[in-house]
Amino acid sequence: MKMPTTAIREEIRQSGAISFARFMELALYCPETGYYETNKDNVGRAGDFITSVSTGSLFGELLAFQFAEWLQESEISNFKFQIVEAGAHDGKLAADILGWLQIHRPDLFSRLEYFLLEPSLRRQQWQQETLKSFSTVRWFTDFENLKLKTQNSKLPGVLFGNELLDAFPVHRHGWDAKEKSWFEWGVTLADEKFAWMRLENSEFGIRNSELEAVLPDGYTIEVSPAAENWWRAAAGVLSRGKLLAIDYGFTADEQFSPARTNGTLRAYHRHHVADDVLANPGEQDLTAHVNFSAIQKAGEAAGLTTEMFCTQTKFLTEILKKKLAIRHSPFAIHPRQFQTLTHPEHLGRAFRVLVQSR
Repeated sequence: MKMPTTAIREEIRQSGAISFARFMELALYCPETGYYETNKDNVGRAGDFITSVSTGSLFGELLAFQFAEWLQESEISNFKFQIVEAGAHDGKLAADILGWLQIHRPDLFSRLEYFLLEPSLRRQQWQQETLKSFSTVRWFTDFENLKLKTQNSKLPGVLFGNELLDAFPVHRHGWDAKEKSWFEWGVTLADEKFAWMRLENSEFGIRNSELEAVLPDGYTIEVSPAAENWWRAAAGVLSRGKLLAIDYGFTADEQFSPARTNGTLRAYHRHHVADDVLANPGEQDLTAHVNFSAIQKAGEAAGLTTEMFCTQTKFLTEILKKKLAIRHSPFAIHPRQFQTLTHPEHLGRAFRVLVQSR
């Protein structure tokens, strides 16, 4: 069984310096030994980071209410429909959503198919254990597998990912102020340790001469073609309904900030930002902010309409307002959970929500 460190070293020895995107892919998703393959308990206070899901069931309950509203408004719910979740980790969010719908929207629940997109068989096992009481759940490794097994290339319903896009591998590009050109940062070996190496002929460019004129030498930015491709594929699967992303990120304009000369790439271990993103691959989380402008553009090019782009604070607050406006609302309010989800100093400001529809 190859550890990520071994796999990365072997690949560099065989083919030379690799892109950081490839390094990140192996560190996080190396079969059997990658960070997301071996760390079931990396979320929560005892893990490396917290998520909206790990704060409690409120996040899933709010999403369940919103999904029900969307489905009923579009009349999709009159027929069999799907909720498709990608990046479900251990299945806790799916359990919160399904549990609320089963109790409070039994009519919808009876026509629902809950699909999980999960390429990892190990994570599928975690999710199956969590969701063993729900018979409506089915697993698929990717969109092509979903189309094949359902014999349906287009699905009606809601397709979403929570903290999914930030985990896609990113390429790191740097600005050479003297040469007035971009280059890509790759990863090589130096005395058996991983080290940064400049790769020439970067295909990245922002085509903004005024901005490039003031960028400091070495200014770094991340891009994720993999995330954009995934979103484009997701848009292609949706026949009618909503495509939703909840993640931390910026617009394209916000990415360029004097305070972020080294980009947004971070490593997390035990709730602390690790200094060296190349150290201990497979033992720490790697993540970078999502370029929501690129994601939005990809969806619109695939025929979707952008309905909303806002902070998680605004998105969840509006859901709660609608929920509490209903007389005898079947809803338990958890003030501490809601504060964690929406307060600017917690998860509220950093997380953004993009909703597109067909």
